[in-house]
Amino acid sequence: MAKKPTARVEYAFFNVIYEDGSQRSNRKVSAEVMDAYDTDAAIRAAIEAQDKAISEKSGLPPLAIKSITPVK
Repeated sequence: MAKKPTARVEYAFFNVIYEDGSQRSNRKVSAEVMDAYDTDAAIRAAIEAQDKAISEKSGLPPLAIKSITPVK
């Protein structure tokens, strides 16, 4: 019996530069976030949420974001 196809989740990728000068490349953000009214704020909020989850696991404080640029 054939399996039902699963829903495909699309992502957009971003490079993030932090206030201390460090960079994280290819951060994934769901394409659903891109449908928001204020896209830039929604992308920043999604990446900040990822950073918060990472910082809770690592025990280090999250870094302040300086800029976010889409990967081309």
